[in-house]
Amino acid sequence: MGLTMGLNLVLLVAMVATNILALYHLTASSFQPPTSPKAPHPVPDVLLHQLHTIRATVNKLTRLQQSPGSDTPASTTKPTVPSDLLLYSHLAPIASACHNHPELLHKYMSYIPFSLCPSDSDLAETLILRGCHPLPRRRCFSRTPQKPTSSLPHNPFPSSLPSSNVIWDKYSCKSFDCLNRLNPNMGFDLSQESSKFMSYKTELDLPIPQLMQIVKSAKSVLRLGLDVGGGTGTFAARMKLHNVTVVSTTMNVAAPYSEAVALRGLVPLHVPLQQRLPLFDGVVDLVRCGRAINRWIPLTMMEFLFYDVDRVLRGGGYLWIDQFFSKRVDLEKVYAPLIGKFGYKKVKWAIANKTDAAGLKNGEVYLTALLQKPLSR
Repeated sequence: MGLTMGLNLVLLVAMVATNILALYHLTASSFQPPTSPKAPHPVPDVLLHQLHTIRATVNKLTRLQQSPGSDTPASTTKPTVPSDLLLYSHLAPIASACHNHPELLHKYMSYIPFSLCPSDSDLAETLILRGCHPLPRRRCFSRTPQKPTSSLPHNPFPSSLPSSNVIWDKYSCKSFDCLNRLNPNMGFDLSQESSKFMSYKTELDLPIPQLMQIVKSAKSVLRLGLDVGGGTGTFAARMKLHNVTVVSTTMNVAAPYSEAVALRGLVPLHVPLQQRLPLFDGVVDLVRCGRAINRWIPLTMMEFLFYDVDRVLRGGGYLWIDQFFSKRVDLEKVYAPLIGKFGYKKVKWAIANKTDAAGLKNGEVYLTALLQKPLSR
């Protein structure tokens, strides 16, 4: 108590002395004859630099100052990056993972600006699949086929696709006919593709006429859709005939899937499964996840994908999981709970055994599900 009173007395004496001294100087200056004002001395650069440094330091200390009402002192240490964030940045890149593959990146960026781009679509595909997306190359001119045809089909189910409109440099096959002979199930045989999504053969099938009837009965509407892993775009082509616009995500893995989609008059989105969907929130009525979505995808990446699908799907929209396959035990313990956490209404939920050799050996099953997102949350 005595110490506090002593400090207060010292402060009072200092204040009184300061005021008396100031009054003395003011009184003395009033009796001096007026003098011509002198030009102000220039402020040295060193002093200006020190003032700027002091100001910057004060601003920084102010930002770091403890917020009002907080009982803990402000911390100036750098926050630790959570380990799961580092993991997620590799599985679904937050920015770009190009720097993780310097040799591939150097090879891809070794080009002559303002000239034709190198013919290295396979290298671009490799970088994209490793998370380097969007690709950094900007200042070269894209290549075009040597003799493309100008008569492109309006019908999404033409008799054949024009091979002359594709650059085949990096493929072993040099035409769509070659791909059909190599494997008729790749999706390039349009006579075979025309029957897909139209008939009901097993409980795993959901024909488009039945889908349209379900939507109509729910007093809903389909206008815009997204086909994840859309192959050659057959689902989008069939929906186009119902006046529904569907864009398809594609990757040119061993074949020109993106070009095939475009040649059918449809829109290919050249993005990998781990990439954030380039669509705004809540804008599509339907998302279909085809057979590209299966148990071979890492669980964390699949979880990201479903959350991103939920992001772009509008309230009341539909998620169609088309013949997803996994082990039965994994479906029950892992994938069904993952899907169920979104709280979608089960319009269709069908499970059937995978009857090929691998399916019988591993106890695998197929799941086809049509789920409706809640109107509001």
